[in-house]
Amino acid sequence: MEVKIGVQFAPRELVMESAQSPAEIEQIVTDAIAGEGTLSLTDEKGRRIIVPVNKLAYVEIAEASPRAVGFTVR
Repeated sequence: MEVKIGVQFAPRELVMESAQSPAEIEQIVTDAIAGEGTLSLTDEKGRRIIVPVNKLAYVEIAEASPRAVGFTVR
């Protein structure tokens, strides 16, 4: 899964790849917002991203799409 996190007053979004399902990620985000603490997610390489909930602008959850390399015809 590809997860994009928008942070208030930050010019760029945080992008990470997660091995968790969309439902699991949605539940983690929902619980973090309800608890009014921090959103903590771990990517495929074990790196942890922690964002204060009051600074979240949005969280986008999408299927990771394979990137085309070289010249391809569609």
